Formats: sequence, structure tokens, C-alpha cells
Amino acid sequence: MSSEFGYIPESPEQSFGNNKGIFTPTDIYDLTRADKFTQYGQLELIETITLGTDTASIIFDEIQNTKYNVHLITYNNGVCDQSGNRLKLRFFESGVEETASVYQYALQGAGTDTFTKAQSTGDDNIHLGVNTQVSGNWADNGYIYIYNAGDNTKYTFTTQHFATMYSVGSAFRSFFGSGVLPQTSSVDQFKIYASNGNIETGLVASLYGIKEYS
Repeated sequence: MSSEFGYIPESPEQSFGNNKGIFTPTDIYDLTRADKFTQYGQLELIETITLGTDTASIIFDEIQNTKYNVHLITYNNGVCDQSGNRLKLRFFESGVEETASVYQYALQGAGTDTFTKAQSTGDDNIHLGVNTQVSGNWADNGYIYIYNAGDNTKYTFTTQHFATMYSVGSAFRSFFGSGVLPQTSSVDQFKIYASNGNIETGLVASLYGIKEYS
């Protein structure tokens, strides 16, 4: 007799979205490792980048955009090596970096000094956080959700949230907002870069795919 994947004596063929039977913890573990156990919405790590040297940008070039319709980037300890500069986001379309002033975004922030906003209907990037201060090591920390990257019939949207110490006035700031690349194209790479100079050693950024709900 066999208890494989929920059935005795014989188990049916299991596949994602079509699991049958009563599963033991071992069954669930084995099916999950084989990507056959149905779990909607969980995070699946694609790549983590840890900067070991000052670098102008990091690029996630294997985003698996045919598998995931929603991506999540988390990052911490993001400091530009020139004070008064910030991190920014760009996309690649079919392997070509989009550098034209076509991005749009709207961000609102609050902190210990003031309420503020940043917005554009035509920029060459989507802003991430605010200007960082090198001397105080006041890092930018945040996350970005990216939607529809691999769907060439839809725009690629973002929602994001950041927390940092602002270089102007040595003030804490928390920013939230969203952005869009208003072009029906297939986005296949994500780039985070310093507005000037380099991103300092120590940045840790992770890219996740989110399992589809449908």
C-alpha cells in the first residue's frame, strides 16, 4: 500500500491548482518542492543582491515575467555615495533600458519636519525615497510592488513605501506612492540606481515573485 500524496493505495496525478486527497506534512513538503501544491499568493524568492562594492546600479535581469504577474522588491541600507542624491527605478523592455521621459509617479511623504510630495507626468525614472546623507549613513529602506511586467498588453504599475532620514534638515521621512510606465510592453528587467554617483557598499535587495491568484 502507498500513502503517496494523500491517497491509499494509489494516488492521482497532482498538479498546481488541482490537488486531491488528505495530505500529510511530508506530502505537502514534497509537493511544494515539486511546485505542485496549491498555495496562492505566497512569496517566492527569485534573487537577492548584496553590494560588496560601491556600484552605480543593480539590475534584476531574471525576473521570470512569464511565471509571475506581480513582483516584490525589498531593499535596505540604500545610501548614495554623494549626499543629496536618491535611489531611482527604471525598467528594461525586451532587454532595452527605457531612459526616455515617459515614467509617471506620485509620492506623498510625512516626517518630523513637514509634509511633502513629489510627482511627475514625464520623468526618465520612478523616484524611490528621498535624498540620503552619506556622513550620517542615513539609509533609504523600502519595498516596491510591480504589476503586469510581463504582459505586453498592459501598462507596468508600481506601488511603493520607503522610510529614511532626509539629508535636508536631518529629518525622518516616510514616503508612499505609486508609479507607471504607460506603455504596453513586456518589461523583463528591473534597475535600481543612484541619481548621481554610486550606491554604497551594504545595500541588500531581494526580488520575489508572487504566486498567481488565478
